[in-house]
Amino acid sequence: MPSITLYFKIHQPYSLVEYGFNDIEVQHSYNDLEATKKNISHIADECYLPSNKILLELLRSSNEKFKIAFSISGITLEILEQYRPDVLKSFRRLVRTGCVEILAETYYNSLSWLHSKKEFERQVAKHDVAVKRLLGTAPVVFRNTELIYSNELAKYIANLGYKGILCEGLQRILKNRTPNQVYASPGNGDFGVLLRNVNLSDDIAFRFDDVNWNEYPLTAEKFAQWIHSHHGAETNINLFMDYETFGIHKKKETGIFDFLKAFPEKVLADDNFKFTTPSEVLQYNYPKDIYDVPTTISWEDKSKENCVWCENTQQNNTLKKIYSIENTVYANGDDANIETWGRLQCADYIYNMNVESPGHKQNIGSEATSQSAATAYRNYTNILTDFEVTLIRNNLKKYKQHSTLINNLY
Repeated sequence: MPSITLYFKIHQPYSLVEYGFNDIEVQHSYNDLEATKKNISHIADECYLPSNKILLELLRSSNEKFKIAFSISGITLEILEQYRPDVLKSFRRLVRTGCVEILAETYYNSLSWLHSKKEFERQVAKHDVAVKRLLGTAPVVFRNTELIYSNELAKYIANLGYKGILCEGLQRILKNRTPNQVYASPGNGDFGVLLRNVNLSDDIAFRFDDVNWNEYPLTAEKFAQWIHSHHGAETNINLFMDYETFGIHKKKETGIFDFLKAFPEKVLADDNFKFTTPSEVLQYNYPKDIYDVPTTISWEDKSKENCVWCENTQQNNTLKKIYSIENTVYANGDDANIETWGRLQCADYIYNMNVESPGHKQNIGSEATSQSAATAYRNYTNILTDFEVTLIRNNLKKYKQHSTLINNLY
């Protein structure tokens, strides 16, 4: 029976303080907690709570026919626990229906897979712990930051014990094959590779309110008809998008919430179709073909190898720098510094340094865009400089204390 798996990505980082050159070695707090609280509350009120309410009603009324999956970063769970426990409670209600699956990922929504396997594994394990503690469930399917993927990653994730992984269904790799089936990676047994249906996902995430789109307006009935045009007993359509599509990227006035309310019923109006969770897809559908990705890929709009929010020298140098201090961080032996280092790895901070990023293009002119990216780079660089200097000073202090102790003994 053909199925649909609906995934929502949820991630919000800590806001960084405005940090000038003169703050280096003076001010060591990097997170703007008031701005973080304001940001998460805005998104909670405009997206998370109204969307969760709709989904809970749909889940409870569907007699277990409607199912969804969330990919929620650990840092977001952490922020919700601090500032919006009511929202965290609403996510727990969804999970308790038994029809919601939570995916595994990096705790900080980081690019650690590309730079440090040790740090990557630490973050995946940390995320697992957070999901179990705060949502009462254990992830079994993995989703990497920005859908970064390769054959090597698939094998690594399989060795960690996960059942499968979600990644982008790129036509340059599929070569006219369908993205709507379970694949395997070369030499990795029956470990399942689930491919995001790029076109159908982006019809909702990007084109829904585009008045120049030839399919505008997109109704739930029309979209369900597109779903129903896909046939085959082992067909599975993976729809993956930002949860902020509902109420943030697409405002309430666009009708996006009405679409969400009506979509499951329109799909299930055809008895030949069902909703499934990612783990159910893998349980009932054996891989039928190989999705061979020898070099790194990510989202559809990123075609260059390893090109994930790293379009310029500033971004690439910053990434090299943050991961180059890994040994210094661990030599310090301080859990608080390890946590600070982890938070600073959020890919969002690197993204903000790119003048061509979609976020910077939206509603601002090119001059303001360049200034914003330059400011983000300068601010982050100052923070990272202070953090590294602090680590070095602490390590030197410990070394001197250790040397003094040795000398006193002899």
